[in-house]
Amino acid sequence: MAIIKTKKKGRSLFPEHGPKAENGKEILLSVKDIDITFGSGDTAVRAVTDASFDIYKGETFSLVGESGSGKTTIGRAVIRVNPLAAGEIQYKGVRISGKIPHALDREVIRNVQMVFQDPAASLNERATVDYIISEGLYNFGLFENEADRVQKVERMIHDVGLLPEHLTRYPHEFSGGQRQRIGIARAMVMEPELVVADEPISALDVSIRAQVLNLMKKFQKEKGVTYLFIAHDLSVVRFISDRIGVIYKGRIVEVAEAEELFNFPLHPYTHSLISAIPIPDPQLEKNKVQYIYDPAIHDYSTDKPEFVDIGHDHWIYGNKAEIEKYKALREKGEPVKAVNIISPEETEKFAKARKTTEEAQAKKVAKDLEEFLQAPPRDTGSIWYTLVSFFLPILGLIGGAVFKHFHYKRNARSCFKGAIRGFIVLGVILALFLLLLILAVI
Repeated sequence: MAIIKTKKKGRSLFPEHGPKAENGKEILLSVKDIDITFGSGDTAVRAVTDASFDIYKGETFSLVGESGSGKTTIGRAVIRVNPLAAGEIQYKGVRISGKIPHALDREVIRNVQMVFQDPAASLNERATVDYIISEGLYNFGLFENEADRVQKVERMIHDVGLLPEHLTRYPHEFSGGQRQRIGIARAMVMEPELVVADEPISALDVSIRAQVLNLMKKFQKEKGVTYLFIAHDLSVVRFISDRIGVIYKGRIVEVAEAEELFNFPLHPYTHSLISAIPIPDPQLEKNKVQYIYDPAIHDYSTDKPEFVDIGHDHWIYGNKAEIEKYKALREKGEPVKAVNIISPEETEKFAKARKTTEEAQAKKVAKDLEEFLQAPPRDTGSIWYTLVSFFLPILGLIGGAVFKHFHYKRNARSCFKGAIRGFIVLGVILALFLLLLILAVI
């Protein structure tokens, strides 16, 4: 029999509204200069470095970047799973990172929910859908009586596009898209103000993704929920986001409104991400030249980089010289061309050049493989040949010549290498001896 709890009507530890930004919007969540480190000492790995951004109430803020860039790490820090090494996270102006009172921790759990990437792994296989959705209601007493709880669960299961009879089933009886709907229902039944959606559609079929995204946008419109949407697919992010933050190797490199970012991808990494978006036309995709980001283009040895606003609510990471260049590009007002489509003739030219390079590489690999297969079985190039030749260089030269004559190339190379080094050391010793002898005579 279910344990029925009475809904607790206490005063919230959070203010009704968060602080106002310079543009007049209410800041719901503020991430300020956070570092996240795993491990300690020499084995410590810094997953996130000096990351900062604000999320306004009612918007969808997307955090994009390649796998391993630190997106999920930040999302898990927001729900207090990953501790911070530096910086702080504020919710409505109240610090929620680090050590906080138990009552405040419960309010964070109540107000900030998460939708996980893998719908199969994030649901308890031994629990019914009814219990999975009701668990938060039980833990926080968010219902008046059993009838009220059932009504809330049934209303929520209907809102996510499932049926009341599904409540008695188990997660393994559902498809991936249906399981993700259950995960969304579990989060939304708590009536959160902020939902961290960690790549909620990446594990789903393409045909199901639009349905899940439309479902999330419906909840946002009806309930005013705010999303931190974590993703790596910019083609999806563009159409659901109000603002986008780009992260590279744990550092936020650019933040701007969605259309602003796509029209003016100023940071080279953002440029490369946008250029990687597939073009539906196969001929254009074939003629597309993808921009490849190389971190070596930045020289931060003397001119240290900063994360600054260059206007138009467009934040970017760079040193003074780069910031001036980015500002000049933005003030021109001409959209930055992120994708370069070349003519079929140029495509054919590039294809021939690539084919020539690949053929040359293939010939070299084949030659190396042939040499390896033709080498005698004992031609190992052992380090012992190098050591013996080092101490007995004359013997090493003789041995190397013999090995070379019988096509033992690796052994000959080891002998010659040790003999040369041995002669160099003997030469240095002899030179020092002669120098000391001269000094003694003088």
